Amino acid sequence: MREAPRLRVAAFRPDDERLADAVALLESLGADPVPDPMLAVEPTGATPRGDSTYSILTSKTGVELAAGSGWDPGEATVCAIGESTAAALRDAGYAVDVVPEEFSSTGLVEALGAEVAGARVEVARSDHGSAVLTDGLEAAGAYVHETVLYRLVRPPEAGESTELAAAGELDAALFTSSLTVEHFLAAAEERGVRDAARDGLCDATVGAIGTPTKETAESTGISVDIVPERADFEALACEVVEAAGPTHHE
Repeated sequence: MREAPRLRVAAFRPDDERLADAVALLESLGADPVPDPMLAVEPTGATPRGDSTYSILTSKTGVELAAGSGWDPGEATVCAIGESTAAALRDAGYAVDVVPEEFSSTGLVEALGAEVAGARVEVARSDHGSAVLTDGLEAAGAYVHETVLYRLVRPPEAGESTELAAAGELDAALFTSSLTVEHFLAAAEERGVRDAARDGLCDATVGAIGTPTKETAESTGISVDIVPERADFEALACEVVEAAGPTHHE
């Protein structure tokens, strides 16, 4: 009996250990990874303020850059959106005081909203951070200062997955942020296959981390099949491969 072909699954993580881990995970799940980095990190050299009542970090990358700059949060209550950010903070030697139950900007606003009136809140993140966080904290009465630690740009070579999708040769795609959706479509546009790539994803199993990513994808006409309850890449990959598998092997 001939062995069924392996699922072709696109991963869009930055070209560092995150992409390497994604490839290893997909291979362990029996899939054929298509690593296509849609994000690259450009550090700004900025350091978060150290005189705030609350300091918020939103990503592992932000933590690494803050720690590398010698950031000292002082007496601030240190907050992390999500366990991966919290783990990075602890690994860098910082205490973590708040991790919201819902790993999102909305979840953190809900966790802090009742206690930040009149407080100075430092938000250190990328240039594409959601206004939901800063607007929500300001609406709760906080004095918010935002430090852009890094910019997220699209690598010029990105786009292999768009051509596979356009040709109907991509079985699944793993979007980890709204920006990965936007950059996927921009790369497809550059290659002249935007509509075909989007249509190709309709025949694939599409996964997205979080409701904002799902909403961004669906606003462009990309249907999302999987949004894992746990907002991390492993959960996303496992659920998408499991969902795509039965259809793929029929």
